[in-house]
Amino acid sequence: MDDVDELAAIFAKPEVFWFNSRRGLTREETETMIKERFIGLWEEQGFGHFAVIRKSDERLLGYTGLAIPRFLPEVLPAVEVGYRFDPDAWGQGYATEASAASFDYGFETIGLERIIAIHHIENMRSGRVMERLGMRVERDTVDPADGAALRVFEIFRDEWRARGRKS
Repeated sequence: MDDVDELAAIFAKPEVFWFNSRRGLTREETETMIKERFIGLWEEQGFGHFAVIRKSDERLLGYTGLAIPRFLPEVLPAVEVGYRFDPDAWGQGYATEASAASFDYGFETIGLERIIAIHHIENMRSGRVMERLGMRVERDTVDPADGAALRVFEIFRDEWRARGRKS
């Protein structure tokens, strides 16, 4: 839990969770998220999230990684790529680069056949990241928790390989 202070500072910004809760997280909520959703995923699934650190100054920018999207049972079985970044890092290609690394990990190391991504339809920036990665729309649906409109993207290992990626 070395990154808790840095991650708490990022997660405290309301825009980071704008399409979910429209508010930032407290330090305690960040600690719980790290324990349950980050460390817990690795223990439960054998894969999970990675910190994204900028090489030039070793600053934590956010996270990316893979998880089973249990909140949306209609897409299961599936593994989802996800990410959250400090707004100061938005628009600089980090989400695309980090997600590509997650795809490489998922397809090459884990041996997945398919990876999905889910975003709130209002969050056009995330949609553009998914398009840049070569993902295509699989379906539109709603979040069972709050009724928000969601878009599900997908990419298969063979498609990722055809784009010249490692896998």
